[in-house]
Amino acid sequence: MAEWQVNEDKAWFKKWWPKETPKNTTFEKLSLGDFFETQRKKYANERMMWFIESWMTYEQTGLAIDSLATSLHKLGVKKGDIIAFLMPNCFQYVICFYATVKLGAIATGINPTYKPLEVLHQLKMTNSKVLITLDALYGELARPIINRTNIEMVIYTNIADLATGLSGIKKTLGKMLGKIPKGKVDFPSAINLLDLLESEPDLPKVEFDPTEHTATYIMTGGTTGIPKATVLTHFNLVSNAKQCVLWVGGEDPGVGDIGVIPLYHSFAMTTVMNVTIALGGWMMLFPRPPPTGEFLKEITHIDAPKGLFYAGAEILFKRIADFPNLEKFPNLMGRLRLCISGAGPLHAPVQKSFQENTQGRIVEGYGLSETSPVVSAGNLFGESPVGTIGMPFTGTDWGIFDVEEFEKGSIADGLPGSKYGEEHTGEICICGPQVMKEYLNQPEETAETIKEWDDRLWLLTGDIGFMNDDGTIAIRDRKKQLIKVAGHSVFPAEVETMLMSHEAVSEAAVAGLPDPKGKVGEITKAWVALKSDYIGKITEDELIAWTEKNMTKWKCPAIIEFIDEVPKNIMGKVQRRVLQEADPLFKK
Repeated sequence: MAEWQVNEDKAWFKKWWPKETPKNTTFEKLSLGDFFETQRKKYANERMMWFIESWMTYEQTGLAIDSLATSLHKLGVKKGDIIAFLMPNCFQYVICFYATVKLGAIATGINPTYKPLEVLHQLKMTNSKVLITLDALYGELARPIINRTNIEMVIYTNIADLATGLSGIKKTLGKMLGKIPKGKVDFPSAINLLDLLESEPDLPKVEFDPTEHTATYIMTGGTTGIPKATVLTHFNLVSNAKQCVLWVGGEDPGVGDIGVIPLYHSFAMTTVMNVTIALGGWMMLFPRPPPTGEFLKEITHIDAPKGLFYAGAEILFKRIADFPNLEKFPNLMGRLRLCISGAGPLHAPVQKSFQENTQGRIVEGYGLSETSPVVSAGNLFGESPVGTIGMPFTGTDWGIFDVEEFEKGSIADGLPGSKYGEEHTGEICICGPQVMKEYLNQPEETAETIKEWDDRLWLLTGDIGFMNDDGTIAIRDRKKQLIKVAGHSVFPAEVETMLMSHEAVSEAAVAGLPDPKGKVGEITKAWVALKSDYIGKITEDELIAWTEKNMTKWKCPAIIEFIDEVPKNIMGKVQRRVLQEADPLFKK
């Protein structure tokens, strides 16, 4: 069988597979620089990015990338050097990323909501030599720890530096009045990014193998929860962008792609930045998620004749679906053409409400940092089963394997002989061109996560699920978040879905806590945010009684606590652990 080819007799190709999407394709061994240049030639004068009332074309972006890469090279940056970015979504992020990878250097984006010690951990783990930072973030996040790192060069930029749509007066007033954040960068010989964009492009020739050479380090909790750096190659990223484009129907010049999720995260790096370029479209960048009303105003006023794609966490789509007076935005109808909800389950009520209220199409997708990150999604052009993570993308294979002993082989792989259904639950494992090379400097972790079976390498995801007889997979939960109640396995996501089907419940998070009576090992606790109309009209005990009528006894929460809002990270992912660890019953 050719490399990255999937047996076309697999179950998932038979029922829901999108008609226009090839089951297999050839994945070119292409660098990100060559990938970008191909699209730059095709779409030179087309729009590529929008940010703060400003536009850049493919050619303008390409010139900025080449000027910066030339300057970095003259400053001594070479193949294999690590450049860290401490910036939110903006033109500069995209330019810095592509300038870095064109030189064969390695990009690593830092979460701008980190605290200084977390920034330090990433800079030390990745051994970054250069830091490109937003001036407004330097003082708080980098200055306290920079002397404990190997950073030799700091380059700074202001958020509005390339925003040509803002007049000089607006920029000056904005900075004076504090509307445009700015800050002092006092690192010795710190360099202004704008000065580096003045260089005449003159790039060195850099030779490397895209299948082996690292493009980026993405921080992840991985399958064990300890922060690690995922090593993704040029081949991983270009292949995953191609897989995503095939899934949305092929290149689509002029389509917009909304970037609310942050580019430092693999989800946006691929589905916003790289996929937009692969589509020949333009990305709409927001430095942080705006209030829903403001967001709706922006996306309905912007010139987007070919509509918009939107990838994000469920909460972003829920806020749109629940927003009062959507009729104030008549242009919204059908504008959000294709949407993929990731970073957690897409619940059926949210999907239904979003589609009815926007006439957009939304399906659940699945991925993880170790897979660049996209693995699968539902069918965007036809019927698709609710409650599953859909089908693996072109060239991606998956299976359910024994949780304890991977070596036993697959429980279900989509071929005859597979054991389907919930009673055959196991670990979801992935094989494809998007699977990472390794964890940085963690050979044991890598060996536990990437294993060989049937002469191919498989990634053990740490996610528990089962395969349906149509080849789709339903996720139960993370292996490490399983709750054990009197010997029974309780999956938090299943309990959350049941609770959210109650008319009064807006959001729910579920986790295990030690049984205070010492009888059943763990008990299940649910933290629930009520819809505003129901606050004060239902009690925790009444909701527990409802679960006991509608769920198997051992799945029912022993405790329900009403809270104002379920905590989420910057990606919109529910933070069960935060609630669990803050609970009086929690014991480490």
